[in-house]
Amino acid sequence: MKKEFEVCSNQKQQLIDITAQARKIVKESRIQEGIAVIYIPHATAALVINENDDPNLCTDLISCLSTLVPQGKWLHDRIDDNGAAHLKSAILGPSQTMIIEDGDLVLGTWQSLMLADFDGPKKRKVIIRLLAEN
Repeated sequence: MKKEFEVCSNQKQQLIDITAQARKIVKESRIQEGIAVIYIPHATAALVINENDDPNLCTDLISCLSTLVPQGKWLHDRIDDNGAAHLKSAILGPSQTMIIEDGDLVLGTWQSLMLADFDGPKKRKVIIRLLAEN
């Protein structure tokens, strides 16, 4: 089963919690046990699972990646000035695979599924493929 939804960022770099949307899709599927593969078809955004209870951690993650991958020094910048966004998304990756148990996504107490946009503001597509255990 495949489902899609859109997320709009409103900042240049932003982490957006998409846990509720993903959980709603799993619940509506009525799949009790299985796997959810969550994917974004974008070269300047990524998916990450991490703490979202403290907003400072999201700020720290963006700050850390910006220190590791600074703006304005990449060959790709000659084309559309977003080389750093491409590199940050490549480091984190465009997908997450999650376990479905008892009709819900398995996450730790403080974990959330977040879309990381490094080239916003933009509209991003999230694709979820659900696979039920036989």
